[in-house]
Amino acid sequence: MKNFTMKNLLTGSLFSFLFSGLALSATAQETLPEVSVVSFNYKYMRSVHDAAASQPVRMLERMAATYDLRQADFYEQEFDNYFVTFYIPSGEILAFYDKNGKILHTAEKFKNIALPSSVSQAVAKRYPGWAITKDVYLVNYYADSNKDPRKIYKLILENGDKRIRVKTNDSGSFLE
Repeated sequence: MKNFTMKNLLTGSLFSFLFSGLALSATAQETLPEVSVVSFNYKYMRSVHDAAASQPVRMLERMAATYDLRQADFYEQEFDNYFVTFYIPSGEILAFYDKNGKILHTAEKFKNIALPSSVSQAVAKRYPGWAITKDVYLVNYYADSNKDPRKIYKLILENGDKRIRVKTNDSGSFLE
C-alpha cells in the first residue's frame, strides 16, 4: 500500500484544478449573442439631471428614462403615443412617450424634498429669520425644445405668524 504524503495530495489537487479550469475555459469560449444597447432617453437624462437634486428626484427620473415601454403589457405597435405615470410618496412624473419608447415630454412634481444648497442659501440670504415650511419642485421637459427644461421651486416661508410664497429656479434666482 502506498503512503500518501502532502506532496502527493497537493500534486493531485493541482492537477484536478488545472484540468477543470481547462474544461471550463473550453466551454466558456462559446459565442454569445450580440447585444446592442440603445438609449432613446439620454437627452432627457442629460437635460433634467441635477447632481444637487434630492435622491427621490434622481431615482424617479432614472426610472422614467430607463422604462422599456415596448415590454409593457399594454404596449401595441399600432398606437403612436403613451402616457405613463411614475410615482413615489414624495413625487410623480407623467411621461409622454412615442411608440418607440422615446420621452417626448414630462411633467414632474415633487413635494417637501431636500432642497439644493443654492436654493436654501438664496432664501436664507434674502429672507433672514424665515423658515421654509413647504416646498414643491416642478420640472417640465420637452424633447423638441431647444430650451433647457423648466425647473421651479415653489416655497412657503414662515416667520412667526407671517407666511409668504416665493418661487426660485434651480440655481436660486427668484422668479416674479
